[in-house]
Amino acid sequence: MIVVEVLAGGVRGGTAILYAALGETLAERAGVINLGTEGSMLAGCLAAYAITAETSSPWAGLVAGMLAGALLAAVHAFMVLARGANQLATGLVVLFLGGGLTAMFGAAYVGKAIEPFRAYPIPILSDLPAVGPILFNHDPLVYASYLLAPALWWLLFRSRWGLVVRGAGERPAALATYGHSPVLVRYLAVVGGGLLAGIGGAHLSTAYANAWFENMTAGRGFIAVALVIFAAWHPLRAVGGAYLFGAALALSPALQARGFGFNQFALDALPYLVTIAALIVLGRRRVNAAPEDLSRVFDLTPAR
Repeated sequence: MIVVEVLAGGVRGGTAILYAALGETLAERAGVINLGTEGSMLAGCLAAYAITAETSSPWAGLVAGMLAGALLAAVHAFMVLARGANQLATGLVVLFLGGGLTAMFGAAYVGKAIEPFRAYPIPILSDLPAVGPILFNHDPLVYASYLLAPALWWLLFRSRWGLVVRGAGERPAALATYGHSPVLVRYLAVVGGGLLAGIGGAHLSTAYANAWFENMTAGRGFIAVALVIFAAWHPLRAVGGAYLFGAALALSPALQARGFGFNQFALDALPYLVTIAALIVLGRRRVNAAPEDLSRVFDLTPAR
């Protein structure tokens, strides 16, 4: 059934974007926008694929992808928080840095076979009509994302740790009066966001595409940044946006397999058009929910 196939593909294809969107939600809740999320995803893609190819262990590759994504995000955090660089410009520089480094070091891994993450159907649940194939016949990183989104929501909105993070993005001066360093909190949030983007990249190369090629993220990092606005900086809402984009990606092969003669270029553009349409409809309303200190980014004021 095409609906089930597209929805299952939406979950699988949207997982990489979901990890990146959750990471960017964490960073922006602390008051830092990271347009270099795409670069962290690319770094995660290559590091995970390369280490998996060398060790035959996708789990070792996952750790490498996490570290690579976090390292690139740390560059962004240092430039913004220690040197007072503009967040938007620095994010683009980090993106190009990630693209250049992965293109240079990734050439040797193009076409190289790996042992990827495999799908593990969950007993009983995977046999449920419709719901089973959509939600319970995936790889371990998809299942982990089911837990991560509510866990991040709980941490941000129901824990003291989350209050500190949100304080860094809303009232950094007030946070400092309570003995917390807004700069340190932002460092940790940005690096943590890059780590999650690295997991997204690892999923893309070692569980979804099972391949490495130059610029394989194809804008998914930017989509993740857009989804943060779409989701009003709320982790649970990001899930729907990520799966919507993934379903749009899955629609093209599903239609092709059934012989529908749609224009391929139009189908390839569909996921991005869906994202633009969502931002047009919801963007103005959602932007009012942004952490207050993010307005400094657009005022070209250095982060505190």
